[in-house]
Order: sequence, then C-alpha cells, then structure tokens
Amino acid sequence: MVSLSVGILLSTSLLHALPEAFESDANIHALFATLLGGLLGFFVLEKFAILRHSHHYEGDGHDHEHGHDAHEAGKSGWMILVGDGLHNFTDGILIAAAFLADPKLGIITALAIIAHEIPQEIGDFIVLLNAGLSKTRAYVYNLICSFMAVVGGLVGYYALGSGMHLIPYVLVVASSGFIYIAVSDLMPQMQRRATLRESVPQFLMIALGVVIVVVLTHRFHVH
Repeated sequence: MVSLSVGILLSTSLLHALPEAFESDANIHALFATLLGGLLGFFVLEKFAILRHSHHYEGDGHDHEHGHDAHEAGKSGWMILVGDGLHNFTDGILIAAAFLADPKLGIITALAIIAHEIPQEIGDFIVLLNAGLSKTRAYVYNLICSFMAVVGGLVGYYALGSGMHLIPYVLVVASSGFIYIAVSDLMPQMQRRATLRESVPQFLMIALGVVIVVVLTHRFHVH
C-alpha cells in the first residue's frame, strides 16, 4: 500500500492536479510561489508534529523494540487524533476543490487520498490500541476523525463554489502535500528495504499506481 500510494500521489500531482492549475487563468508566478510555500509549509507543520502520522509499529519489519507502540502512544496518541482530524478536514476541502475544477480530477484526487489514508489509519489504530484504548473506542475515535473529511468537503464545496478563482491555488497546495508526503515520508520507508527481492514489488506497485491514475484519466476524461 505504501508503494501504491507513492505512485498514485506523485502521478496525481504531476500529471493532473498541477497541469490543471497551470492551464487556468491564474498567474503562473503566483502558482509557483504557492507550490514553494506549500512544500515549506508542510515541512514546518511536520516539525511541530501536527501532520506527522506514524506508519511504524511493532512487527512492521523495522525492528522496533518491545514497548515501541506504547511509548509512541503515550507520547503522542492524542496528538495523532487531533492531527488526523485536521488532516482529514483539509483532505475534504481538497477533494471538493478537485471536483469543482474537473470531475475526473476529483475522482483521481479522492483515490490518491484514500490510498494514503489506508496505511495511515491502520498505523493510528494500532498506536491507540497500545495506548490502552479498547478496540471499540479506538475504532470510534478513528471514525470521528475520518468523518472530518466529510465536513471539510461540505465546507470546501460551498466556500469554493463562490470563489472559483481560488481553486487553482488549492490544487497546487494539494499537490505540494501529496509530493511532500510521498518524497519525505513514504519513499524513505521504502528505501529501508534494499534487497532486490523487496525492491521489485515496490517498483511494480509504484507503476501500478501510475497506471491506475492514467487509466482513470482517460476513462473519465471531461473537457
């Protein structure tokens, strides 16, 4: 899923969202400045542990010591929930902006976000279990955080519907987030598996992610 996410996130950003934004009437220099600001902004937010999502847990193949999950949960379990809720709210706004710009881009953007959210939510769920929460409470808390995407989608739809000129900039911010997540978080995880036997499936899954986006683009082509 991590490798598939990389293929989908990068191809969605570089093949569709950014071209869609730059083909608009928005100022090109302003869009590039927005892209730079987005990349640096995500870096700063991650530094303050607002958007850092733990994909690591005991038994994930990274040789974490016993008690790793409990330690991480005790240190940042609630921060993960807060950050996850804010992140999902933002995802909802980005999906709404993509659908307003182009229905096919909306579908691809939603797919890219889902591909990233699945491994993230699994990791968060395991961390919450090791924090002492029951399976039911951990599931409910994750469900509430996920519902924030619906709230963000509704806010984005009505807010951006009356501000269509802002959509290209929102798409650029979304792209900067996708690129940052793929390059700074997911790909370094993949580099830890350096053998040929482990690398070949990674390459294949990245390629599959790109193919999925390209196929969906042609299937839902709307212009």
